[in-house]
Amino acid sequence: MAKKIQESLEEYLLSVIEDQRPGKGPAVLRFVLRQLAFLFEGIVQARLFFYRTGVMRHHALGCQVISVGNLTVGGTGKTPVAEVLARSLQKSGRKVAILSRGYKKEKAPFKQRMIRKLTFHEDKVPPRIVSDGERLLLDSAMSGDEPYMLASNLPEVAVLVDKNRVKSGRYAIKKLGCDTLILDDGFQHLALKHRLDIVLVDRTKPFGNNHVLPRGILREPPKNIKRAGFIFITKSNGDGAEELRKKLRELNPTAEISECCHRPKHLVNVYTRDRKPLSILQGMPIIALSGIASPKGFEDELGHLGSQVLFHQTYADHHRYNQQEIIDLINGALEQGAQAIITTEKDAVRMPHIERRDVPIYYLRVEIEMLSGEEQFYEWINRICFTATF
Repeated sequence: MAKKIQESLEEYLLSVIEDQRPGKGPAVLRFVLRQLAFLFEGIVQARLFFYRTGVMRHHALGCQVISVGNLTVGGTGKTPVAEVLARSLQKSGRKVAILSRGYKKEKAPFKQRMIRKLTFHEDKVPPRIVSDGERLLLDSAMSGDEPYMLASNLPEVAVLVDKNRVKSGRYAIKKLGCDTLILDDGFQHLALKHRLDIVLVDRTKPFGNNHVLPRGILREPPKNIKRAGFIFITKSNGDGAEELRKKLRELNPTAEISECCHRPKHLVNVYTRDRKPLSILQGMPIIALSGIASPKGFEDELGHLGSQVLFHQTYADHHRYNQQEIIDLINGALEQGAQAIITTEKDAVRMPHIERRDVPIYYLRVEIEMLSGEEQFYEWINRICFTATF
């Protein structure tokens, strides 16, 4: 019950932030959120100043450290970009570890966490090892959705989860022999010194409503993208995105700018792992299922692939499904004449095991495709692989 209330509150606040709620009450709430946003922006800028001037300390671990992140909360497509970066570095001879915070992973009991903090033992607890580069060791509940996906798709790359990524970075170097660290969602993680920041910008809503949290979806002001060394314009349609490029170039005169899109490759059965070509979606009546930050984009993609979306069941981002929800959805699909349920890979890792097979459930496997700047990107990877660390 508490989980459903939390998700409902999140959805309501998002609708208020996006100006979808008319009336006096939401207007008053937006005013309050705007005042809090001024305070939040001040704290963000002060923190950056303290790191820049040395009041707060960067930790250098003596190896290559690259962050993949963004300015906004929500889905810009970081996970597929982190995946292609890690795979490219690993194939070029690097021993790679991905460090993640593990958003919405299952936490240790409250009492245990408090004892660790009060006795100053928190930093002595080792990070969670989702994969050691050889074996998958944790499930999605213990690791979080994105770390589990990365570990599943990158069998030769280590994936570690801990909110203290200095600690998990040291563990990856000392215990797993890694020489290259990728910070998943790491643009705002300043404690660990980066060699390079890769920042993703969603072409469809680059800076949301241009307000920082909690009035908008920006984690920091757009001007802070000047810290980035490489900018990916994601969800691009290949038209060059000239207006957005111009804006980004004004904010950051030196970064490499590339366009990419998230291209569907095939369907994978959630329970049997059988693959199906995308062509089977042509004319197929389906039910869509998603608990992600941008459900409309997913639904639009299914339409572009030729399917007939009879209904789209949406949940809050990172929603963890229970058996009854999936069974109810299967029953609904049968009643409406749907031939399949299609979900995202991120949702698939949060689904419980069920025995029902009368309506197949597939996830859409999506990979990054470079539309521009591919040569510069891989040249940059080669420079990383054969340049001395700091």
